[in-house]
Amino acid sequence: MEKETLLYKRLRDNMVEKQIVSRGISDPKVIAALRNVPRHMFVSEALMDQAYGDFPLPIGEQQTISQPYIVAEMTQALQLNKGDRVLEIGTGSGYQAAILAEIVFRVYTIERINSLYIKARKLFDKLCYHNIITKYSDGTTGWQDESPFDAIIITAGAPKIPKTLVDQLAVGGRMILPVGASFSQKLIKLYRDQDGIHTANLGGCRFVKLVGEHGWDKQ
Repeated sequence: MEKETLLYKRLRDNMVEKQIVSRGISDPKVIAALRNVPRHMFVSEALMDQAYGDFPLPIGEQQTISQPYIVAEMTQALQLNKGDRVLEIGTGSGYQAAILAEIVFRVYTIERINSLYIKARKLFDKLCYHNIITKYSDGTTGWQDESPFDAIIITAGAPKIPKTLVDQLAVGGRMILPVGASFSQKLIKLYRDQDGIHTANLGGCRFVKLVGEHGWDKQ
């Protein structure tokens, strides 16, 4: 077991150097988080040997765990601080939430697929991520009772920016999300200040659909 752990650590370190740092991710908090989180624990046993590859992987229910670089890029774009409270829409495997939990005070994450929600919650408990609060619900409606949030991350492609979630962002807050067609989106960073909402296009990306009241229909 110890050799197995050392193997995954080497794979993780190699992932960080070859896929993350070499592509311009420079936030030391993000780099440290990617070095710490055991990504192989967030995929099925059959895919553990591929967990540190430069690609997304299936996690069941037609969902995926994102490519390590896109996780790093989105996390860095949020410009996170230690005391932040972050809302994640789309828990999925739980990997992105774990990365956030390494950096911030508290992570609130919502998943609409019950089997993924249960699996992720069990894994958070196993890995002692006690600062991750989970909810089984339609993520596109957000988490009004816990708002406003310092940052919001949406890990599925939305047809447009959900106003419901923008309204739950604090002044000074940042949001990152894919926006566009069902099979191709642009990664959008949104910032809220006293003057209103500002957006920037960070480039092309491809995510599964954001399904829900303020996203795509289930079909």
